[in-house]
Amino acid sequence: MLRASLRQISLALKEGRVTPTELCQRCLALIRSTQVLNAYITVAEETALKQAEEAEERYRRGYVPPYNATVVQKLLDQGAVLLGKTNLDEFAMGSGSTDGVFGPVRNPWSYSRQYKEKVASRSDSEPENSNWVIAGGSSGGSAAAVSAFTCFAALGSDTGGSTRNPAAHCGVVGLKPTYGLISRHGLIPLVNSMDVPGILTRCVDDAAVVLGTLAGHDPKDSTTVQDTFQPFALPSLTDVSKLCVGIPKEYHVPGLSSEILAVWSKAADLFKNAGAKVVEVSLPHTCYSIVCYHVLCAAEVASNMARFDGLEYGHRSDVNKSTESMYAATRREGFNDVVRGRILSGNYFLLKQNYEDYFVKAQKVRRLIANDFVKVFGSGIDILLTPTTLSDAVPYVEFIKEDNRTRSTQDDILTQAANMAGLPAVNVPTALSGRGLPIGLQFIGRSFQEKQLLTVAKWFEKQVQFPMIQLEEVKKYDNGVLQHQESASYS
Repeated sequence: MLRASLRQISLALKEGRVTPTELCQRCLALIRSTQVLNAYITVAEETALKQAEEAEERYRRGYVPPYNATVVQKLLDQGAVLLGKTNLDEFAMGSGSTDGVFGPVRNPWSYSRQYKEKVASRSDSEPENSNWVIAGGSSGGSAAAVSAFTCFAALGSDTGGSTRNPAAHCGVVGLKPTYGLISRHGLIPLVNSMDVPGILTRCVDDAAVVLGTLAGHDPKDSTTVQDTFQPFALPSLTDVSKLCVGIPKEYHVPGLSSEILAVWSKAADLFKNAGAKVVEVSLPHTCYSIVCYHVLCAAEVASNMARFDGLEYGHRSDVNKSTESMYAATRREGFNDVVRGRILSGNYFLLKQNYEDYFVKAQKVRRLIANDFVKVFGSGIDILLTPTTLSDAVPYVEFIKEDNRTRSTQDDILTQAANMAGLPAVNVPTALSGRGLPIGLQFIGRSFQEKQLLTVAKWFEKQVQFPMIQLEEVKKYDNGVLQHQESASYS
């Protein structure tokens, strides 16, 4: 039942073949049996069960939830059950979900039959982190939770790829909507001008269902567009002969693995053989995108993190020698090295003597990047097809050898430009690597053309028939010893 789509499970609920409480209990049970993934920070078991009971009552007398972020509120208004909060990099600053205060998220595919058949098995006496791979980030917990069947959909955020990156590594669909289509009210800001709530599901149809619930103007967020959003059901595309697919040549970046390149090329051939027009296009300023992003990101982080001063918001230090010392201790204790580093960099870029050379120039480059997309789509291109990540998910022990900034630069390089331009983009799981790990490809569409974007993604999803994860035995790490936990095996 946990493998069903949102449409299928919604029908089952309406027809009474399963109750919200039964469904909630199954999700919670699987969450408990997959704790080793570290996907959830908090499992709100009592709250979830209470909401499930209230959801059953909703069919009879309605349900009014408490205050929440707009995206959460909209889901609750439609009878969704909130299972818990998922794990992520601290303040969403990372690309591996390895820098959070609750520890790293483990990729469910680390415990799949497909992966274990490809790598040498290790004994329980070996170090915990010797074999499992990262979930991607920053919304790694959400991607891992969906991938492991512990929930049907999850929310993330996407500032430079934080929804699409973990979606690619965990073998799920990750949608970054057009900037302004979904309310940011309640989303802790990282880069206000690029942040968007992201959607993670196991199929494209489900992403469209969630989008239909979340999209639309919100008076509490002045950046949301005021045009009325009409939810849509995705058609089953059978003819792609009128479709023009662009392949940006600048996305052949250094570090792109041969496996990703092969999957990308095969996907382009798939469209071409089906009758679509596939052409190489140029986005000449893409190569400057990641540098531009780091300047703008740090500058906005410095501004946004200023609110966490220990007086009104966030952690407050016990140091009370002076206001200045309290501030310094509070922010040293309350932020990890990654967050502190971005704050310091941002304040440097925003200094009066540096403002024009860094922040203003970065904004000008951002406009050039956005204009590149306008020109390409204006030339008759309907959709862009690119890789999502440079490679499949890497082992944790390899990932942490690089510092956060270096890793983010590498991992966001293929996703970040869409944020600069505010365009919708979606990761679609495409194939398994030689190690038995997911490889995803990214589709980028025109602004506010999510229906076209997801329709093409759905057609592609049907063609590639990405295999469902086959979870084997999941183990729990406890007191320095790997212990067997309840087996989670699926056919």
